[in-house]
Amino acid sequence: MPDHTDMTTYKTEFQRSIEQPETFWADQAKRIPWFTPPATMLEYDEQGHARWYTDGETNICHAALDHHVAQGRGDQPALYWDSPVTGGKRTLTYRQMRDEVALFAGALKGLGVEKGDRVVIYMPMVPEALVAMYACARLGAVHSVVFGGFAPHELAVRIDDARPKVVVAASCGIEIDRVIPYQPNIAAAIEQSEHKPDACIYLQRDQQRAELGPHDHDWAALMQGATAAECVPVKGSDPLYVLYTSGTTGKPKGVVRDTAGYAVALHYSMETIYDVAPGDVFFSASDVGWVVGHSYIVYAPLLRGCTTVVYEGKPVRTPDAGAFWRLISQYRVKSFFTAPTAFRAIKKEDPDGTLLQQYDISCLKALYLAGERLDPPTFHWLDDLLEVPVIDHWWQTETGWPIAANLQGLEPMPTKAGSATVPVPGFNVQVLNRDGEPAAAMEQGSVVIKQPMPPGCLVGVWGDPQRFHSAYMAAFPGYYLTGDGGYFDEDGYLFIMGRTDDVINVAGHRLSTGEMEEVVGAHRAVAECAVIGIHDALKGQIPVGLVIPKDGFDGDEVALENELIALVRDKIGPVACFKQVLVVNRLPKTRSGKILRKLLRNIADGKEYGVPSTIDDPASLQDVHDAMKQRDVGSAHEARQV
Repeated sequence: MPDHTDMTTYKTEFQRSIEQPETFWADQAKRIPWFTPPATMLEYDEQGHARWYTDGETNICHAALDHHVAQGRGDQPALYWDSPVTGGKRTLTYRQMRDEVALFAGALKGLGVEKGDRVVIYMPMVPEALVAMYACARLGAVHSVVFGGFAPHELAVRIDDARPKVVVAASCGIEIDRVIPYQPNIAAAIEQSEHKPDACIYLQRDQQRAELGPHDHDWAALMQGATAAECVPVKGSDPLYVLYTSGTTGKPKGVVRDTAGYAVALHYSMETIYDVAPGDVFFSASDVGWVVGHSYIVYAPLLRGCTTVVYEGKPVRTPDAGAFWRLISQYRVKSFFTAPTAFRAIKKEDPDGTLLQQYDISCLKALYLAGERLDPPTFHWLDDLLEVPVIDHWWQTETGWPIAANLQGLEPMPTKAGSATVPVPGFNVQVLNRDGEPAAAMEQGSVVIKQPMPPGCLVGVWGDPQRFHSAYMAAFPGYYLTGDGGYFDEDGYLFIMGRTDDVINVAGHRLSTGEMEEVVGAHRAVAECAVIGIHDALKGQIPVGLVIPKDGFDGDEVALENELIALVRDKIGPVACFKQVLVVNRLPKTRSGKILRKLLRNIADGKEYGVPSTIDDPASLQDVHDAMKQRDVGSAHEARQV
């Protein structure tokens, strides 16, 4: 990695974290409460994977709730719930949150849930989702949160893998103005699964109530009859949760997170990266079903003594493109975190940012974006619109917290469009070329992290330790393979250009679709875009651009397509072989806002909708175009979570 010569404070802390990891993380461990402080900071398992604080005893629920109540923070709001889809709002103080969690933990205990048991949680963005997660942690049980509304088959796969004793759910979720009953999904999933949970608990919502069967329980009734449970001490290395992420084999990987390392890392990140102190308000516009929700809605803000905002809605359609500005203003948010796609949607609806003028957001000190690459056009739009730093940062479900960021609480640095800035202390990030050697500055390669991984990262794949090693550690011995490609520039800034499987090979030339997306996305008429590589009989792969025009675009689509082709040819060169563009209505995305590029490639390669398997002529290209237009691929697959 290049030398950070002009970043003195950062450089000192980073080098200490790499050269003296045990001492560095021992100091950070002192900042969370322990029942038994660890004597051993770092050790390695039989496969050479790092394990942190294995002999310490703590409980993340105690550290995030009981500890703050004992320290006099009981009357401070722990969370604000804001639900424009229901018109509901609610505030829970730290004391109220602790009491509800303790009571629901008692309810779970009454159903036989003990330390080490698994509990699947299938809920929308309601306070009870956080209560359920903390209640599991309080008992030492392992929660596995599945995004509410996931299809029955996907839920069944997770039930069979995690083998939960109990499923906790809401009776329904709400998407804009549509009520989605959850009970039919759960019933179908349990019917499909080989493993049968002992019981299901339903939080009844007025919009759609669940009909309870013989193994079902009403949340409110259970709470009335429950006795509050105390926190169960757990080893630092004991699992806190299993969170499933898609795998290349089609079977989801259950990422296992330990307890103590996660707590220490999150606490450190809140101060060092997000620059928030106890009493500040932190807002992450994600979902508890994803890693961002786990880390920066549920656990990190409360570990730090902050107030978290739980938002049940979408930024544009519930109720308008000014929703984020309203929430920041109303709850006096200091740090805000969301995905770039949310702001691309806002930009499309309100390109001049006029809705921002209705709200006082002087409380906001920084905006953070992650989940996908922050394209330069969106970065520049936000940078011009706001008077606070616009921070792109990069991390993964597997790491649980940011790998690279602009460290506002340590040493703020100048921003660069397209860059996640620098590696966070603890992450020894390197870029290796195809020969496994360190890449030079500006040379693209595989982004890896040298062992030991810092605290907070995954410690395994649930039930499959060999898969953990083969998927992440085997490609480059001694390194964790992120699966992303990128490079360091001469200043030591890290640029992530996308998944390595999004690097396409055109007639022997390795080209980044991320670079092409930068060029296409910079066009004045483009609201959002994706570039994918598809099979070509002659060149191996060729890039195809998928483009959503801005609202109000009334130009000729063919002319726009030709302009974009010429633009890429001019900026990248004929070697890109960028000759095909499709103007589409929508792009398929996950709930957290990532574009489903694998699904787009499947559509283009004929694995969806029966379109041709290769695109060698304008006629077959038109077939893909028509299939995507007519089937409205965005809405058809938005909830599939491939």
